[in-house]
Amino acid sequence: MVEELVAAGAALACAGAVYVTAAARVVKQYERGVVFRLGRLRDGVRGPGLTLVVPGVDKLRRVSLQIVTMPVPAQEGITRDNVTVRVDAVVYFRVTSPADAVVKVEDYRFAVSQMAQTSLRSIIGKSELDDLLSNREKLNQGLELMIDSPAVEWGVTIDRVDIKDVSLPETMKRSMARQAEADRERRARVINADAELQASKKLAEAAKEMSEQPAALQLRLLQTVVAVAAEKNSTLVLPFPVELLRFLERAQQPPVNPAPPERGGVSYRAVRSGMHRDGVQHPCPAPSSGERPKMAGCQVVGLVSSRAVTASISHVQ
Repeated sequence: MVEELVAAGAALACAGAVYVTAAARVVKQYERGVVFRLGRLRDGVRGPGLTLVVPGVDKLRRVSLQIVTMPVPAQEGITRDNVTVRVDAVVYFRVTSPADAVVKVEDYRFAVSQMAQTSLRSIIGKSELDDLLSNREKLNQGLELMIDSPAVEWGVTIDRVDIKDVSLPETMKRSMARQAEADRERRARVINADAELQASKKLAEAAKEMSEQPAALQLRLLQTVVAVAAEKNSTLVLPFPVELLRFLERAQQPPVNPAPPERGGVSYRAVRSGMHRDGVQHPCPAPSSGERPKMAGCQVVGLVSSRAVTASISHVQ
């Protein structure tokens, strides 16, 4: 009798061990368990740790609560200003309701991926190129709202959406590079002109101060010479006043002789060479009307009745 009881106890223990082994399930810390009994959802979600189900009757499905990082494939579209671009993004989401994620959607990962691609193409068509390049924060927020609206019903919450890269055609890249270069050149010219204006004002003030003290200009010239000589140059260039050049030019011009007065219809306009007596040169006197010159060595050049008359008179005393 005792042997039969021992055998029955051992059999019962073995059956219990087999049952526990078949019914025991382990749910990890970052997971939650959803139990279906004969295809019907049981109330409540199994937490982390060891849990038991009815073998052959219950089915446990584990759902991860970790944040999922899902890359969105690059989508090609045309922006509102008619520019063809390729944009890719990344979506961060997590499951907040395991029962809804299992019951209301067949595959919540695939559903979120497709919704993200559709929303990304919609954002591309509604935005301009400048917004895609410089105003991504606003576009990320709009894209997050578009994806999160239907995902809430699936028990999924969208944590963040980021646009990763915007690919442009090569022609557009060259055009943008030329535009940026022209804009930088414009700013450089404006800065240059502003600097020239400020420098001209300062130079005008310096010139006003130097005009009151002429010696200051000479001192500034000497400072310039010292600065140039410090470079060990073989050639030294000195500024030369333009006023001094004009003075030398006027000094080199020959004096203009005034025309002699007209007498008796004869205009003496040429040089009258005088006689040489005792080694001294004497000017020839101008003859009176109707009188011939009588001094030796005199040469008279005159104009009579618009004709040139040249007379050479020699008188022997």
